[in-house]
Amino acid sequence: MPQIALHFLLASALVGCALGIITGLIPGLHVNNVAILLVTFSPALLQHGISPVCIIIIILANAVAHTFLDFIPSIFLGAPEAETALAVLPGHRMLLEGRGIEAIRLSALGSAGSVIVALGLILPLSILFKHIYPILNQYMGWILLSIALIMIGTESGERIDPWESKLKYKGYAALVFLLSGMLGIFSFTRSGLMCPIISIGEPSILFPLLSGMFGASMLIISLVTKSTIPKQVKTKFKLSKRRVTRGIFTGSLAGSMVAWLPGVSPAVATVVTRLLVKEKGEGSSREFIVAVSGVNTANAIFGIIALYIIQRPRSGAMVAIKSVMEPNAWSTSLIVLLLMVIVGVSILSYFATIFIGDRASKLLVRMNYSKLSAAILLCLGVMVVLFTGLFGVIIFAIAMVIGMLSPYLKVRRTHAMGILLLPLILYFFGLFTW
Repeated sequence: MPQIALHFLLASALVGCALGIITGLIPGLHVNNVAILLVTFSPALLQHGISPVCIIIIILANAVAHTFLDFIPSIFLGAPEAETALAVLPGHRMLLEGRGIEAIRLSALGSAGSVIVALGLILPLSILFKHIYPILNQYMGWILLSIALIMIGTESGERIDPWESKLKYKGYAALVFLLSGMLGIFSFTRSGLMCPIISIGEPSILFPLLSGMFGASMLIISLVTKSTIPKQVKTKFKLSKRRVTRGIFTGSLAGSMVAWLPGVSPAVATVVTRLLVKEKGEGSSREFIVAVSGVNTANAIFGIIALYIIQRPRSGAMVAIKSVMEPNAWSTSLIVLLLMVIVGVSILSYFATIFIGDRASKLLVRMNYSKLSAAILLCLGVMVVLFTGLFGVIIFAIAMVIGMLSPYLKVRRTHAMGILLLPLILYFFGLFTW
């Protein structure tokens, strides 16, 4: 690794952290957008004496900080990304209970805890996955199909009558899974129809899909039921140390899967996490928020390790890093430096998340929630128009309708992740390409 002045390294980490805070807080702005811009301007940056290592640090710091901050708009505004879509549901429920601050702090704790766990698991998981990931890749279609069947098979619905058939709810779950999956297939195969008015990198069909399925549908229900946001109170976590630890470990292990296994997205890892975290019982929603936060941060950490060991990028940020400097040119000292950057950025991001989350919750309770929900819904629609065009609006509207099916049919919204799972299952069986 070339010798670089310490102040350049610190400045790069701080710039990346600041960018991660911005991308995390603004719905529709993703880490990949920043990574693409940095790669585009990297020749000019290199000409002005900016080291490739500094560019890599900015991209990595951006990716790590983003995983801390992106829970704030997901929980408070209902504007999720693939990684946080399922966390919107328990997080928003806590917000309506006056515990939005606790939800944000749980997410920050999950992300911070996963950094510690991931650092301890780097060596054993690197050795393990290096040897078994080709085998897992061969059977990935069957693995994902099993996950989908377990999701549907464990659905028992919100039954009022104890004699009511569980089979009916399993059928409803399968219906939601298939409808959302068919929408996903349709959207991915026709994503070229997107005509954004404002182009920030490559337009993503996931934005209208997930904003409609998990964000707008929730806002519509809040409007119809005339939900109000109570005063947000700071309380101690109603979650035992055992469940916090289990949530962090579960999320970290699921996040490591994303970094190593081809085709497995953070959204799939959150589905696995939902299956591992018990649905019922006090604290299940809180433990799930901790776990999902751990998924995203662990994925960012293991992504850089997987890129170094097997030289295969598993995210847009890792693709960008690979294009700046090939992994075969990296040294052990560079990996140690990058891990130090991850720790430092995680500490800053943890406190930034709590600071901004506390103030966002205070601002939120001063507003009329019905008007705020309508305004957010309108803003989501405008962003879909600007970033994806008319086709994105159509997908957004259909996803919104399907997203309202789960609460209406009294089944878990996890089944709506068929929007990603079904296309992936068909892809691994060679029946679908995009």
